[in-house]
Amino acid sequence: MKIGRIESKALSFCLMVAMLATYSMVALAGDARVAGEIVVSGTAVDGIAPVVLVNGEQVKSGRSIFTSSSIITDKNSSATIKIGSLGTLRIAPDSSLTISFDNNGIRSELSKGTISVLSSADAVSVALPNGTLSELTAGKSVSTVQDDDDDDDDGAGGWWLWAVVFAGATAAVIFAAAYSNNRVNVGGNTTIISPTS
Repeated sequence: MKIGRIESKALSFCLMVAMLATYSMVALAGDARVAGEIVVSGTAVDGIAPVVLVNGEQVKSGRSIFTSSSIITDKNSSATIKIGSLGTLRIAPDSSLTISFDNNGIRSELSKGTISVLSSADAVSVALPNGTLSELTAGKSVSTVQDDDDDDDDGAGGWWLWAVVFAGATAAVIFAAAYSNNRVNVGGNTTIISPTS
């Protein structure tokens, strides 16, 4: 059976459509890659806008961030990472971390500095250098830097205040007892009546 020119073109067209449909379905079935966006802020140095290092490369605002990215901020820059509906994180100046994320959530490893969760669908897992794992919700932060002022805010400052008050009261009692000539004057000039036997 001899195929004519028109039939040959029609057969070629049908085969091309079948191949296109097959490869399109395979591509559409793949997992969607989650990406974030970085916003860099901070102080310009010598007229140069602030930058952060992402995987060793200097970047400015608007750059896409993918999972397993290493992000380093210097003392003049900070970064905000927006990862769609998963959440938004803020990386403080002089910080270093690796961030990973997928449709199930956000995980990070903080080597130094401070990370804050501005918003999140679920708790953000943060591994610290000392081996502890923090689960942060929106509005929470974690830091590798131990700040004495923060400790005072958590209650240590209240202990010092009460110690000073107690020491002052003790000194006042000792001073009053030492310089009163052992005379106790309770209630001023009163008449004391004692029963007779």
